[in-house]
Amino acid sequence: MDDWPARYSTALGLDLSDDEVDAILELARDVAHGTERRFAPLSAYVAGKYVTGRVAQGVTAQEAVREAQAVVGRLLAS
Repeated sequence: MDDWPARYSTALGLDLSDDEVDAILELARDVAHGTERRFAPLSAYVAGKYVTGRVAQGVTAQEAVREAQAVVGRLLAS
């Protein structure tokens, strides 16, 4: 099932790059290791909502994901 992200995003009509998939998985992993594991899926969902909003404002998806990752990093470091 290594092709799951591609199959799922295609079924939803989305075109995700491997870099985007890797970045969100990294974000979820960091949250799972830095907090309760159950917050990882919720954090990925929240990041997706954030990215959608930022893209609507004209930011690239890659930059918005990096911003979301930076927030996770700051919160976990505090």
